[in-house]
Amino acid sequence: MEIMEEDHSTKIKHKRTLLILSCILLTLGNCGGPLVMRLYFIHGGKRVWLSSWLETGGWPIILIPLAAAYYQRRHRTRTAKLIQMKPFLFVGSAVIGLLTGLDDYLYAEGVARLPVSTMSLIIASHLGFTAAFAFLLVKQKFTSYSVNAIVLLTIGGAVLALHTSGDRPKGESEKEYIMGFFMTLSAAALYGFVLPLVELMYKKSKQRITYSLVLEIQLVMCFFATVFCTIGMLINNDFKAIPREAKRFGMGETKYYVVLAWSAIVWQGFFLGAIGIIFCASTLVSAILIASLLPVTEVLAVIFYHENFKAEKGVSLALSLWGFVSYFYGEIKHINKNRKKMMNMLAPESEIPRTLDLS
Repeated sequence: MEIMEEDHSTKIKHKRTLLILSCILLTLGNCGGPLVMRLYFIHGGKRVWLSSWLETGGWPIILIPLAAAYYQRRHRTRTAKLIQMKPFLFVGSAVIGLLTGLDDYLYAEGVARLPVSTMSLIIASHLGFTAAFAFLLVKQKFTSYSVNAIVLLTIGGAVLALHTSGDRPKGESEKEYIMGFFMTLSAAALYGFVLPLVELMYKKSKQRITYSLVLEIQLVMCFFATVFCTIGMLINNDFKAIPREAKRFGMGETKYYVVLAWSAIVWQGFFLGAIGIIFCASTLVSAILIASLLPVTEVLAVIFYHENFKAEKGVSLALSLWGFVSYFYGEIKHINKNRKKMMNMLAPESEIPRTLDLS
């Protein structure tokens, strides 16, 4: 019995460590990804398909933790398989990967046209989309707090949509700006669909989901997303244009390739963090953390890129933060309620209050 309790305690500690690591990776990727990508466009980069390719093009990095996990399995048993994924998970991961590739393109189009601070506020609406799709796909329950958060996030995005004139980058038409707005909103909606789809795939799988299997899933997803974007790059002749663009880059040719490399690394951290949190907790926890990092990205964009922060952005940010606080408060109340129920169920019979029978 003591050995079983120790094993259970060790598993919980490992999962907590993994959750913390995933949160750190997600934080770095979620805040750093848009900033590095915007840096590319600010200094003369114009290739949207290349930027979308970089969001998942760093997938070979996943081979490092996968190799370590395989070595650990081989150390425990000589019959350990190199690949654990069964056909169902492979096909599901490939389909989700293609959707991710499309989402990468829509997101890159938004970054190319919008300031990071504006784009981040629009992307925050993905929490609402995630909640809606989670309800449809994995039967996530709604509360008054989650509905309130969705409404506030929607209004926050609408405030930005109604005040676009003063936020447009120089040399960009209003038509291009509006297109960037709706491209970013579409990216938020699609990613809000992808996150619950990953959780649904976990539930429908007949395999035991381990973290090493999660890494395999992530590898397949990123590979197919990269294939999707590679086709776009080939059609758009991006590979031929890269050397020419590097020579004209505002920060210099060497720094051009450094920016591209860091973009791929930082974005891979984001995806590893997001899928790790889904494994350790749930889709909504991952979505909530992404949305909660909005103020950090906002402040960094204003500091590094001197972006305007006008009244409508302040109103939108306040509504978004109000939505996040509402959602967090609702989740905490729900957790405490469930904990009380569990305590009552586990309490000894003598401690459970009884009503007097006066009949």
